[in-house]
Amino acid sequence: MMALTIIGLSVIFLALTAAYVYNRIMFASLTPIHVPPFFLFNTLVLLASSYCLWKAKQYYQEDNTVYYQRTLLLTFVLSLIFLCLQILAWYSLFEKNVGFAQSNMASYLYVLSGLHFLHVIAGLPFLFIFYRTSVVKMKEPVSVLIYFSDPYKKLKLKLLTLYWHFLDLLWVYLVLFLWVNEMIGKG
Repeated sequence: MMALTIIGLSVIFLALTAAYVYNRIMFASLTPIHVPPFFLFNTLVLLASSYCLWKAKQYYQEDNTVYYQRTLLLTFVLSLIFLCLQILAWYSLFEKNVGFAQSNMASYLYVLSGLHFLHVIAGLPFLFIFYRTSVVKMKEPVSVLIYFSDPYKKLKLKLLTLYWHFLDLLWVYLVLFLWVNEMIGKG
């Protein structure tokens, strides 16, 4: 199911970026939208979030309860920061009168970043459940042992990590795609 989800999301985002390029070619008068600086900073925040989840997976494999819980929580907090910064990025665009009605290119920017935003939101409950479950169930040594030896939990963590890294790579792709199109538009 995760493979189908990733393939489906890849197709959606590739189709939207292809449509963006098609519009840029067909309507040469369309100028690309300036990529907000928040998008670049968001990339660093999302990379840090992905790194923390990667570390959490390592701590899970090492049976390190404290660091496992901390890195799960940090991943969750960084993801919330990403979402807040994304809202600020959209707000900064609105302040510059860059809205859906302003241009076709602005619409693509909002749709691409908005879809990504929604997929991060979709992953947050799973991340929170992992964190909460680890805090609730990992109180004494026996429960810790049971938690870390559960193959089903290990598989779910692997799938969550895969999804999170995919969203990270997708965001990097989108920011690079928009930035390259902005540079080409200036040239």
